[in-house]
Amino acid sequence: MMPARVRLVEVGPRDGLQNEAAIVATEVKLELIRRLADSGLSHIEATAFVSPRRVPQMADHDAVMRGVPRRAGLIYSALTPNLVGFEAAMAAGADQVAVFGAASESFSQRNIHCSIAESLQRFEALMHAARERAVAVRGYVSCVLGCPYEGAIAPAAVAAVAAALYQMGCHEISLGDTIGVGTPGRTSAMLEAVAQRVPVERLAGHFHDTYGQALANVYAALQFGVAVFDASVAGLGGCPYAPGASGNLATEDLLYMLDGLGIETGVRLEGLLAADRYICAALARPTQSRVALARPAAVTG
Repeated sequence: MMPARVRLVEVGPRDGLQNEAAIVATEVKLELIRRLADSGLSHIEATAFVSPRRVPQMADHDAVMRGVPRRAGLIYSALTPNLVGFEAAMAAGADQVAVFGAASESFSQRNIHCSIAESLQRFEALMHAARERAVAVRGYVSCVLGCPYEGAIAPAAVAAVAAALYQMGCHEISLGDTIGVGTPGRTSAMLEAVAQRVPVERLAGHFHDTYGQALANVYAALQFGVAVFDASVAGLGGCPYAPGASGNLATEDLLYMLDGLGIETGVRLEGLLAADRYICAALARPTQSRVALARPAAVTG
């Protein structure tokens, strides 16, 4: 049975912008976040406390997190690869943090320069610190439906990493089709394997749209009972360590489908379209949202 309500996790300010070649000004990021907050979103991943050398776009993480507009009921999270990043995120005012692993050994080596097992060990100090401060930690699993280096990924491999993150204390596991090669059938098979190790209510879907399958994969996940989905305004995104990966699923397109299914989100489409137009103008690039392209003058603001 499909859920009656879905929680959207907006990852545009972090996952959407991290791959932009030109540095986006801090004030532009903050204005984007303000507009996203105005749309009614309850969870925005604002930035990443990672090495500026590796991800220059996130070098202003402290200023961004300190500058976000605070709203009742709105969670701001940050990607934190280690204890240093966690402590910096806490000092800047993050409500939650996220760690990231992979279901592919090759991707893990290229993305964070260690094996899957080593990556999980690295999170132990961070998880301990988070437990002491009662801070929720989200776990990302990359390449759950395919890897740019290894090809197809076995559902059992995804389940193993997801279970490890859940057992170490991650309150939610986001399953990412990093290169957007998944199909509904493969999505269902992956979820069936993962759900044997992690409760469905603790799972989230994160689908890229390289092959135009993201919404179809969301629909398959909805039928499985998944009620949390990541998306990026205007379809911004990609991955610097995943050749050929295109943008994330556009939040506007996801919301349009959920609205059409009668599923509640608490998010206003008009607000998302306003944020879409703002960031696309700031980046001087076209939107990847089909809804925004179909309704270019539908709203103002």
